[in-house]
Amino acid sequence: MKALAPKHPEWKTKQPFKGILETDMKAVAATGENWLVEVIGATHAGMTTDEFAQTVKDWLARAKHPRFQRPYTDLVYQPMLELLAYLRANGFKTFIVSGGGVDFMRVFTEQVYGIPPEQVVGSVVLMKLPKLIHIDDKAGKPVGIHRFIGRRPVLAFGNSDGDQQMLEWTAAGDGARFMGLVRHTDAQREWAYDRQSSIGRLDKALDEATARGWTVVDMKRDWKKIYPFE
Repeated sequence: MKALAPKHPEWKTKQPFKGILETDMKAVAATGENWLVEVIGATHAGMTTDEFAQTVKDWLARAKHPRFQRPYTDLVYQPMLELLAYLRANGFKTFIVSGGGVDFMRVFTEQVYGIPPEQVVGSVVLMKLPKLIHIDDKAGKPVGIHRFIGRRPVLAFGNSDGDQQMLEWTAAGDGARFMGLVRHTDAQREWAYDRQSSIGRLDKALDEATARGWTVVDMKRDWKKIYPFE
């Protein structure tokens, strides 16, 4: 969004764009649950997929996280990388299923996670219109998995209430299944948020995980290393 902001001066005063540009996520959250839909639609408008991909590449090449002062592609979870590598080494096919825009994620997922573009499921925008045709969050996640992958997961991991239905759908399959949640509990090395968070809330899914015996990972307690550069 920041890369496109010079072409959209109205974003400086209009929420949720203003909040994102100022890194004010409380202001963003105050606009309601559909803020991501509005942002995806606005940032994807009027471009070809190639033009959008190049914009993402250019931004990733120069942008740094304001807190860590590192490229955003450095801020991936080391345990996640290790788990993905372990699963692939043992014959599993790995996918990313996210509420984010699929055309944004596909630019960097193979380089960062080893997951090729065709194994990434996300929210889908017809760019030239723009028209959002699939919201890959909450109940939309199992729909997206069925629509774009065609198989129920054997293992599924999440970190928010937006992943609850995906985990429930995974658990409903036959045979052995694994459902996992990661709790963001380390304010010093990452962030601490879950039940009361306005962004990425983990509340109802955490209750269900406890009741049903799903695996819950506590980032502060269980992860010796969070980022590869530590």
